[in-house]
Amino acid sequence: MKEQENIPTGKVERATRFVSTGIKVGGNYVKHYTKRLLDGSVSKEELHEENAKDIYNTLSTLRGSALKVAQMLSMDKGMLPNAYVECFALSQYSAPPLSGPIVVNTFLKTLGKSPQQLFDQFEMHACNAASIGQVHKAVKNGKNLAVKIQYPGVAASVRSDLKIVKPFAVRLVGMKELEMDKYFEEIEARLLEETDYTLEVKRSIELSESCRHIENLVFPTYYPELSSGRIITMDWLEGYHLKEFLATHPSQEVRNKIGQALWDFYHHQVHHLKKVHADPHPGNFLFREDGTVGVVDFGCVKEIPQVFYENYFSLIDKNIYKDESRWRKVYANLELIHPKDTEEEIQFFSGLFHKMIDLFTLPFTREQFDFGDETYFKEIYAYTEYISNLKEVRNSKAARGSRHSLYINRTYFGLYSILSELKANVTTGFIPAIHP
Repeated sequence: MKEQENIPTGKVERATRFVSTGIKVGGNYVKHYTKRLLDGSVSKEELHEENAKDIYNTLSTLRGSALKVAQMLSMDKGMLPNAYVECFALSQYSAPPLSGPIVVNTFLKTLGKSPQQLFDQFEMHACNAASIGQVHKAVKNGKNLAVKIQYPGVAASVRSDLKIVKPFAVRLVGMKELEMDKYFEEIEARLLEETDYTLEVKRSIELSESCRHIENLVFPTYYPELSSGRIITMDWLEGYHLKEFLATHPSQEVRNKIGQALWDFYHHQVHHLKKVHADPHPGNFLFREDGTVGVVDFGCVKEIPQVFYENYFSLIDKNIYKDESRWRKVYANLELIHPKDTEEEIQFFSGLFHKMIDLFTLPFTREQFDFGDETYFKEIYAYTEYISNLKEVRNSKAARGSRHSLYINRTYFGLYSILSELKANVTTGFIPAIHP
């Protein structure tokens, strides 16, 4: 893949790129509806493909927060048309890498030495490039290392990028911009943390130590002395990205071992640590033929407030729906229903949430769950699509759900998606009853 010589870092230059993309997208709509006048059989999928390609091309050159939002949207297959999901998923591990001079300059600015001075060997061409940074392979004292380097200007542009990208997200999701504010505030907080590599090294060491007892998980050792606010050095872990791994046709036993390790990894973090690796896209894991899986990125960590935890996971207990005052209280605490809702709205939206929660919590109510069951995921996607097409939902435009639910939902959507692709059969077990 051709290297990128520079990244626009100024607010005006980055905003200009977004504006030009908006003009392209507008032009795509004009072309699409002109074609429809001449040929009524032209599908909207072609429009989605053109828009997705134009938006992704801009985001991939800007990197940072804007590309990270695209990555997040790509994980929710029920939220966007498939063309966007497929295109935005490229941000997980295949953005164009940055050129050598930018890499060397980052080392000189943050560690005071070039990579050649710090390592015995350093590969200047990145082996992996994503939304916030790219990874290089290095060797020191005979040990293979992975060196993650943050793109220039990423940390400084988080707030301005999110302001610019918000209208795109609002249009794609179909919600009022004001209603999206609390979610963007949450995204901003997590992204500012994610661009702090010193914090990431600290969290990586803490969480990997807390989860090291879990069978079939592998964590790298981190090297703070070779890291900085924009550089992280860790052990190099061998393994495949998910699609490459599946192409090796692993046995069901191996799929199950990896699926169990991932389930146990998230179960331990959420229910025992009350903080979680909240970025479970496939690019953050390395899958191995022996049934082990490497965890290589703790940049995005969500700390779970106790009150939110108690309300969120209380919904696994189906007895809650036998007590209307109780589930109304929990729904209100989770901001699924609002004080200004009419009784008709409460009954309508509660009915939708009852069904959706039943579907998503099903694995928690079984001792064993087969994530290879395609009918389960088809039912989820069909119900999600059904809800999104309801007139009452489209006209509501109200944000339903706590800001904390954004990353917790994202975590479980990502986990379910990986387990589904693995077709893993997992011992899920039960969570103790929680009574908020």
